[in-house]
Amino acid sequence: MTLAESRTLDTYPTRVTGEAQLLDRTDPTVWGGEHDGPMDGAALASHDSKGYSIIEGLLSPAEVQGYWQELVRLSSDEELKTDERVVTEKKSGNVRSVFEVHRISELIGELARDPRILDRAQQILGSDVYLHQSRVNYMPGFRGNGFYWHSDFETWHAEDGMPKPRAVSCSIALTDNYPFNGGLMVVPGSQRTFVQCIGETPDDHYKASLKEQEIGVPSENDITKLAAEHGIDQFTGPAGSALFFDSNIMHGSGNNITPYPRSNIFLVFNSVENALVEPFAAKHPRPTFIGSRDFTPLTR
Repeated sequence: MTLAESRTLDTYPTRVTGEAQLLDRTDPTVWGGEHDGPMDGAALASHDSKGYSIIEGLLSPAEVQGYWQELVRLSSDEELKTDERVVTEKKSGNVRSVFEVHRISELIGELARDPRILDRAQQILGSDVYLHQSRVNYMPGFRGNGFYWHSDFETWHAEDGMPKPRAVSCSIALTDNYPFNGGLMVVPGSQRTFVQCIGETPDDHYKASLKEQEIGVPSENDITKLAAEHGIDQFTGPAGSALFFDSNIMHGSGNNITPYPRSNIFLVFNSVENALVEPFAAKHPRPTFIGSRDFTPLTR
């Protein structure tokens, strides 16, 4: 499919000129049923309504410790710091994220196939899934920078060529999440509204946006409208908890000025029936370590 052909099928236009619009989502949030996985009917209905689900105690304390040690190993690997998959803070130069971490770390690669995670992703999306993106995020105490409000799908659609918001992210906390150490905030129910963004995508935009995103950011007015209608929830809880959230939900996090670090493993599952095409609002797709074009279904 050519770029021109893919754009004729665009039901979620963004990176527009003029005034951005709030568009009604035309696709489901939940594609599967209660017999397709571990989530019962009430849990699926809640996820459909809010756009997210919290699973407390997904990992045991011993597992958390093992993955935490793996994150420490990755962040202290001097050779890895020169890899393009490692993103550093714009000002401090400290490691912010490590992308495609399921290929770098065998331990995290196995985690992506864990039935406690994979089965839920398949159930929510109603199909086999593949990993669109994986990363670990570091938010150290005192100097961890947050992520401004955004919809992941807006970027994945515009710059990766993801046709529909038929993807779900799983964020697994490896540190305790408090209301005051930069915990992720979400606007429940906002996944049902696609927020257009203004501005043309620059070439190689990912190099700047992974440090600080300026294009593909919704207006303050649109964020205010969504918050006024739906309110704001925050993902808090002990290490080992997991947040499954829709690709189109509006979310963000504040800076961490407390002594308490916040780190997580981030896995994005996309339906194999929603494979990437050419980008809808960029000249070229982002590198595959950010948006995978290997659509091989994950198996246990």
